[in-house]
Amino acid sequence: MTGREAHLVELVDEAGTATGYTTVRAAHQPPGRLHRAFSVLLVDPDGRVLLQRRAEVKTRFPLRWANTCCGHPLPGEPLTIAANRRLGEELGAAPVELTEVGVYVYRAEDPATGRVEFEYDHVLRGDLPAHAPLRPDPDEVAELRWVPPSELTAELDADPHAYAPWLGGVVDRLYHPGEPALLQSTLAAENAPERSGGG
Repeated sequence: MTGREAHLVELVDEAGTATGYTTVRAAHQPPGRLHRAFSVLLVDPDGRVLLQRRAEVKTRFPLRWANTCCGHPLPGEPLTIAANRRLGEELGAAPVELTEVGVYVYRAEDPATGRVEFEYDHVLRGDLPAHAPLRPDPDEVAELRWVPPSELTAELDADPHAYAPWLGGVVDRLYHPGEPALLQSTLAAENAPERSGGG
């Protein structure tokens, strides 16, 4: 086991309370173990959201469009520090101010790789000018694009399998911030509907 698969993640219960830790690889083996994660959405002054298409070498949901950046804090690590580290590693982005807008808890099985995402996902929003310099790492990111909210919502409805299964719920937290919530309807296999409850 090498690289990021050997990194530690924080295991949590459904209330988000830490219960221990394990490796990235172990957490994503079937049936999956609930662990802390974050999803960053960067927004430009026109309200467009920066999406990334996950690189082909990703072990979970490769070549799917997803939010700006995802990752796992190390056990006990502050979310904004972990998220800015990943923004730098994946996109070459300078640190940005990030605000947590909610939590999205989901489980999704990747039929292509057999891996499982089962995450207590803290959704973080940041503002970024559309012209800000970015240098995406090709081992992490295949493409980047800015998308208006209405277009993103329509595309998620029209072709959900082009997108990572968590994106609908993450976007819902962006536009409807609130208290952490466990969305039971998402705790299903990847071939089930992915966006119920997520708008």
